[in-house]
Amino acid sequence: MNVSIQHQQRAAETRISSNGASVSLRGVTKSFGAQKVLHGIDLDIQAGQFVAIVGRSGCGKSTLLRLLAGLDQPTTGQLMIDGLSGGWRDHVRLMFQEPRLLPWQRVAANVDVGLSHAPSGPDRRRLAQEALDQVGLSGREQDWPAILSGGQRQRVALARALVSHPRILAFDEPLGALDALTRIEMQALIEQVWEDKGFTAIVVTHDVSEAVALADRILLLDAGRVEMDIAVDLPRPRRRGDPAAAAIEGRILDRLLGR
Repeated sequence: MNVSIQHQQRAAETRISSNGASVSLRGVTKSFGAQKVLHGIDLDIQAGQFVAIVGRSGCGKSTLLRLLAGLDQPTTGQLMIDGLSGGWRDHVRLMFQEPRLLPWQRVAANVDVGLSHAPSGPDRRRLAQEALDQVGLSGREQDWPAILSGGQRQRVALARALVSHPRILAFDEPLGALDALTRIEMQALIEQVWEDKGFTAIVVTHDVSEAVALADRILLLDAGRVEMDIAVDLPRPRRRGDPAAAAIEGRILDRLLGR
């Protein structure tokens, strides 16, 4: 059996035995004063699915992500995680574009922040170490954030999000500030930990090619509404320049650009 087929089978098995949570939105709106940002969103996300949200600036992508992460509440409508309308926020983590590390804390201590509600002790230190190992930063535990590269700082931020074993991991443009090669490396890392851990992944990105590279499903938002919902049924790992991936990217760009 070749490596590609083995990889696809492992990914399928991970999703079948997913540790992720399902998401359901019914008639969700969000307003800020008189301005309505989201308009009656109806959406179902399967547990363990990798969903990308794309769209022009101001279309409501980050607002929707904040609702899904529990950082904000719908103005109207219902949002449920695994069928529950409350009590689920401890199972969700959000990773931002900026690493948001504490400069006065070393790498291990920054990861430990993700376990703020857990009792201190050997188990907590072990979990932090395991998260650093997962993102390829073993041996950097006592480094200060200031001496790390941009990609390494984002790896610490990813470890901090992973350490509590979230069932939903939301990403708000997490790779937007990285150079092209580091961005590709981080995409591969995010895909790897998603397959290994089985959480539900939801990423907001302006980069349509990144969405196609990572996601099972791409949602295109326009003026606060879901205008496209596209399944990305391509084998993993995905090759850059693949004609099928390029065709999906072209469909989305045509809609975004009004062509």
